[in-house]
Parts: sequence; C-alpha cells; structure tokens
Amino acid sequence: MKMADVCSVFSKCGLSNVTSILASGNIVFSSTKTNSALKKLLEKAMSEHFNYEAFLFLKDKNQVEQISSKNPFKPQPDYHIYGFVGVNDIETVLMNEFQKAEKIPHEEAVIVAGNFYWKVSKGNTLNSEFGKILGNKRLKNSFTSRNMNTFEKVYHKM
Repeated sequence: MKMADVCSVFSKCGLSNVTSILASGNIVFSSTKTNSALKKLLEKAMSEHFNYEAFLFLKDKNQVEQISSKNPFKPQPDYHIYGFVGVNDIETVLMNEFQKAEKIPHEEAVIVAGNFYWKVSKGNTLNSEFGKILGNKRLKNSFTSRNMNTFEKVYHKM
C-alpha cells in the first residue's frame, strides 16, 4: 500500500500532523486520544479502506525513545540490528524461539527493559533460522520489527 494512502486514512480519522517515514509503515501523527482508542479506530479504518485485517502497534515518543536508547548493540557496518514491538510478553516468546534456533556466526539476541533486540550479519536476516521463524504465520499479528536506524528516524520526526 502507498504511504500517502495510509496517511490519508489517518487524517480522515481526525489525526493531525500525519506523515510517513520511509516506506515501511511508520506513521507519525498527533492526537489527544488514548492509544487504546486510537488502535481501535485506526485498525477499523485501515481494514475498511484497504480490505484486509489491519493490526497496528502504536508507540508514543517516550516509548520509541526507550527502544532506541536501550539498544544493547553498537552499530557495526556488517550487521543489522533490529528492535521489536508487539503484544504483551512478545519479547519472551521471541527469545524462546531465538534460543531454540541454530545460530549463524555472531548472531545475538537480548532483552533489555522489556524490549527484544536482534543482531544479525547483513545478508542473513532472512537466511538465518531465526529470521525464517519470524515469518511464521502463528506469530503474524504478534509483533513487528524495525531496523534500529528506523527507530531513530521515527523518534527524531516525532
């Protein structure tokens, strides 16, 4: 879906300062509504507009800042570092799956302050056993992940 269309749906729901970041489904906006009310409103509007069952994760500026600042891995040119957000206790589910998976060299995962972080060498995100597990349908509506660079871009746009 086009991010301009997604932003339009958000604006029609009464949100202000709506903008997308990258083409990866990150939308920044202003609202006085609670996260719970926003989640229901936006999932319904997105589902109706795009004719699919929308499942969104909403984070405020403080939450995005925490995910970004608690990243336990130092940036390295040959590695991707991902942060995950999702349903309650998803970090435990992800860590259990990571611990069971066969690792590629230098692949690591850590939970910090209730957030799950994963470091994997570039080119192996989808090739590692854990990367393949992340695409499992049973986990589909439980989490989303973003490169830590994306979290930082989102935070600075908020």
